Parts: sequence; C-alpha cells; structure tokens
Amino acid sequence: MYDVVTIGESMITFSPCNKEPLQFASTFGKKVGGAELNVAIGCARLGLKSGWISRLGNDDFGRYILNFARGEGVDVSQVELVDEYPTSLNFKEVLPDGTTKTIYYRHKSPVLTLEPEHIDENYIKQAKILHLTGIYPAIDRRNIAVMEKAIDIARKYNVKVSLDPNIRLRMWSEEEAREVLQQLLPKVDILLAGDAEMEIIIGEKEPAKIFAALEKYDISFIAVKQGEKGSVGCQHGIIAEAPAIPAKKVVDTVGAGDGYNAGIMYGLLHDWPLERTLTFGNAIGSIVVSVYGDNEGLPTYEQVLETMGEKEFIER
Repeated sequence: MYDVVTIGESMITFSPCNKEPLQFASTFGKKVGGAELNVAIGCARLGLKSGWISRLGNDDFGRYILNFARGEGVDVSQVELVDEYPTSLNFKEVLPDGTTKTIYYRHKSPVLTLEPEHIDENYIKQAKILHLTGIYPAIDRRNIAVMEKAIDIARKYNVKVSLDPNIRLRMWSEEEAREVLQQLLPKVDILLAGDAEMEIIIGEKEPAKIFAALEKYDISFIAVKQGEKGSVGCQHGIIAEAPAIPAKKVVDTVGAGDGYNAGIMYGLLHDWPLERTLTFGNAIGSIVVSVYGDNEGLPTYEQVLETMGEKEFIER
C-alpha cells in the first residue's frame, strides 16, 4: 500500500555556484529537480510511503536521478531507463534575493515513451492518493492520455486524485493551460493551486470566488496558495485560512509549492482539522524557501513541528 503515487518527469538541474546570472556563470552545481519527484520525496521525508512513475534516459544523469530517488525512500519500481531519449536538463538562475529563472532543455523527454498501456493498474490501486501536475501535459499533449488512464484507474478503486496545476508559461500558453486543466477539474478530489494559477484557469483569484466557482465540480478539498500571505482552504464547504510562517531567510523559492503539497496530503491522510493541515503545509513551504535547491530543504516531520513551535529544537 502506498500513501501517495505520482507521475511525471525529473531532470538534472544546474545552477551557478556563485548565485550569479546564467549569462555570466562559468561554474555550476548539479542537483535533481522535477515537481512530481519533489512531492514524492517530500512525502517520504515526512514518513509517508510514496511511489513515482516515470521514464529517464539510459545515461549517467538518468541513473543518478534513479539512485537519488531510491535513496530518498521513494519506490522506483515503475521507473525505467530508456535509450535514445536523453535525460532532461534545466539551468536555474538563483539570485541573492531568492528570485529565480529557469531555462529548460527537455526535447525528446524520456517521459514521452510512457504510454497509457504502461500504467500498472495494480500499482495505482494500492495508493491512497494519485498526485498529478500540469507540468506533465505541458511537456507534450500526448501525456494527457497517460494522465487520463491513471485517473480512470484511481477512480475505479476510490483512490483520491490530487492536482497541482503548476502552470509553467515557459512550456505552454495561458490558453493551452486553461483548456487542458479545465478538462481535468471534474475528475479531481484534491486541488492544490496558486491564486495566480486559478486566475488563469477560471478567471478568479480571490479564494472565496474560487471556491464558489468550483462548487459545480464537487472537489472535496481545495487549497489556494498565496505565497507570503499563507493559504486558504475549503473542505466539504468549510473554509479556513492559515497565515504564512515567515522564513528565516528566503534564498530559493523553487520547490516550496511541492513541499506544501506533501504537507497537505500528510494532513489529509491523518484526518487533521483543515486549519492544522494548512498550517502544516505553510510551515513546510517556509522551510523549503530557506534552503538552496529544489528538494534539499524538504523537511522531516520533526523539523516541521519545530518550525510550528510544537517541538523544541536542540542545537547541540
């Protein structure tokens, strides 16, 4: 049995060692990135059992990612290394104030070799939550059929379907994102979205208006991420908000939303009250932005409690 299973691409992320603009950088550090894998790692570090479905290039980078994910406790039995499709790369600029810019090199992404018939029904039916993002279909429209197959299996076995729109306008237009993501909403049980993303999808940015507009879809849990303002959630008609927990220092905002998602799913799986679930997610987001890297800052359960002031931190 898996708590969370996710589907998506991972890639190698190169960032300038000296936190300088990409144009002038000459030395780079290598890390692992990818929203869906970040969520799986975030869940594993919290103590959940997570699995990841993907394809990687049969190259040094692909093997590195596979071993990295396995080392983090993520089940990789549904990940394969494929020939003739190089592992995707991205170059991430992180400036001293924490702002980022990303350039992708993912032509002929290995995940294009993942077909609907490759989705293992027995694997997904063992999960409690199937987590998907809008990045996967943005890579190529062919991936929509894979998502739909996974969703159909999940709904057949009462596995909750979670969606983070995760709109990347470097990958597709607002119009394309809106068309695809609106089609997925009726099949979603858990929606974890930024307020700016919801403005693109349904034309509403204020949480109350978002909840009202989504009533027709019967989504059981909706969380609206508002960055430094915190987040607002709606669960079975009950609305609550949780203020952000200030980070010690914002150094890299990438991965904060993925960590938040892992925290929300942890709360849902443990039947926590709505406000506590939101606060837990906010705390993880705060921790992640204070560490360089897409997933290096994803915390353990005990570290989240320390940030929430519920557990004493002993330095030495």
